[in-house]
Amino acid sequence: MSDTVGTIGSLWRYPIKSMLGEELNATMFADGCVLGDRQYALVDPSTSKVASAKNPRKWPRLFEFRAAFMESPQIGADLPPIRVMLPDGTTITTKQPDFAAIMSQTLEREVSLSRASTQSAPSLEEYWPEVEGLTYNDVVTDEAMPEQTFFDLAPIHILTTATIDRFRELYPAGRFEVRRFRPNIVIQAMDGQKDFVENAWVGHTIAIGAEVRLSITASCPRCVMTTLPQGDLPRDLGILRTAVKHNDAHIGVYATVLQAGTIHRGDKVSIE
Repeated sequence: MSDTVGTIGSLWRYPIKSMLGEELNATMFADGCVLGDRQYALVDPSTSKVASAKNPRKWPRLFEFRAAFMESPQIGADLPPIRVMLPDGTTITTKQPDFAAIMSQTLEREVSLSRASTQSAPSLEEYWPEVEGLTYNDVVTDEAMPEQTFFDLAPIHILTTATIDRFRELYPAGRFEVRRFRPNIVIQAMDGQKDFVENAWVGHTIAIGAEVRLSITASCPRCVMTTLPQGDLPRDLGILRTAVKHNDAHIGVYATVLQAGTIHRGDKVSIE
């Protein structure tokens, strides 16, 4: 038995960790994740830590960069080069020999470009803002990532429009928009579904289209990244405060791949 819970509203991939990414009409899964997602990151050679918007005091400008593959990645082939749009609107590519030098100059801090598969023990620094209810307040912690990945806790993040709509009701002054939360999959919830519907999916399997099956493993805890400015979105600590107050700081759920395949915008999503 399965119950339809919605359809795929949008799909997202982030080729370089903590940069803005690209919206897709369809995507394949490979190596347990959206093909090409967060396969690269900038690394601080002085600490060997991944550059992450989770520490905006050190990396305040990462959301001013947008990364997209120059060609569509294909299963079984090397990943294509990535085009990066800089804050001033100019573009560079990862195949340029001076890519790291240009990024270092723009960020005003030395960085190198690293592939996730080369990292045996990747880690990053996370700043915890002064928000009541968080585990820490106004401190920076070291956070480990799964071996040979640049994912924080799990490879796939799913978010429903029902959750976004509920947060908008709870905090009308805030701009709860998908791009703040950097999901891979946004599910357009069925009419009548309200509140944080995906919380109840943890421990279950969802089927997407004819091929893909994902295991919903945990609710997704949110951090300072959700509060940062990007594009026309302002800095807003109220976003995180609202999540802490009303949903234990969770927005969306994490998932792993049980059965790979291709999914498309508009595909039906069912819970099993």
